[in-house]
Amino acid sequence: MIVNPEIERYMLGLLPLRDEVLAEMEEVAARRNVPIIGPTVARILAQLVMATGAKRIFELGSAFGYSTIWLARAAGKNAEVHYTDGSPDNAREAQRYFDRAGVSSVIQVHVGDALASLAQVRGEFDLIFNDVDKEGYPLVLETVPPRLKTGGLFVTDNTLWHEAILNPREPSDKAVANFNQKLYNLSQFFTTLLPIRDGVCVSLKL
Repeated sequence: MIVNPEIERYMLGLLPLRDEVLAEMEEVAARRNVPIIGPTVARILAQLVMATGAKRIFELGSAFGYSTIWLARAAGKNAEVHYTDGSPDNAREAQRYFDRAGVSSVIQVHVGDALASLAQVRGEFDLIFNDVDKEGYPLVLETVPPRLKTGGLFVTDNTLWHEAILNPREPSDKAVANFNQKLYNLSQFFTTLLPIRDGVCVSLKL
């Protein structure tokens, strides 16, 4: 745990109850050991979307759509939210949740490599959320900056990576540590790493 477990429980205890769909997804993720962002980070994403008025959103790596629903609901009507995942099974399950959550009309589903899907969609985005396989983080950083509008947000999950960034040994550890350093050094972004859950980087495109 990055955060003191007692503090983590306290923070979770403050959160309003989620609706039936999100609560079910949290239970399924816990049972299957699927690494979703969870409600604490999800609320940060939703708050960023609402604060900036983001409407055009691309999500790199989405599992079965938990974070996608939070993004779509926060963006509201006339939004354009892109879901990506390499698993057709995940995408089909996500679509069922989108239907139940009432957000299908604003979500476009892409199956396959997340960056390849991004390359196939034209134009700039208001917000890009990065949660791909960790060894892919450096490549994401090479690809994303020109796809964000000025004033847009680039948000990345797992940037503390279970504390492995302190002593990176595995390829995934090194990839995340390298990503963090490069992200902070990029002049076109103003970045803050939030030590919530497993670490969340929020970068503003200047």
